[in-house]
Amino acid sequence: MARKMNYSARLPFTTEQVYEALRSRDYWDAIIEEMRKYSHNEMKTFDVKDSGIDITMLHTIPRTELPDIAQTVMKKDMIITRNIHYDAYSETTAGTYDASIPAGPGSLTGVVSLFPTDAGATLRTTSEAKVYLPFIGGKLEQLMLVNLVDLWRGEGEVTENYLKTKHA
Repeated sequence: MARKMNYSARLPFTTEQVYEALRSRDYWDAIIEEMRKYSHNEMKTFDVKDSGIDITMLHTIPRTELPDIAQTVMKKDMIITRNIHYDAYSETTAGTYDASIPAGPGSLTGVVSLFPTDAGATLRTTSEAKVYLPFIGGKLEQLMLVNLVDLWRGEGEVTENYLKTKHA
């Protein structure tokens, strides 16, 4: 059974300003730097076109730093490939992401949306975790989603700080 979660980063900037940050390699380098607090991270691809933005990142979490329940499934370091896509800019831009783990027993996918609010813009991520293991699948799905909240919160803070320095 899959589990879902929403996370919203509310930003005091316009959707155009937020999207412009998403198009910037400097912005994604700041995201990578923030994520290094949790694991080894690197940018594999960064492609900006008129049709949208495509990014691929690798996150490596040492097996010894995984929770006990995850160590029962993962026999090596966890290498996560995260693919992110944002459509071309509009006031309500959409996108998708997925994260995969070689030989991992599940999937993590999501949709992202950027839209205006009275106070600025919201960058919302809706995630779905699926783990195909009897008995512990639900626990691992919940663990994945709880950890995503920390990831999205950290990325939201980086986004706000990045935009503050660009629009001060």
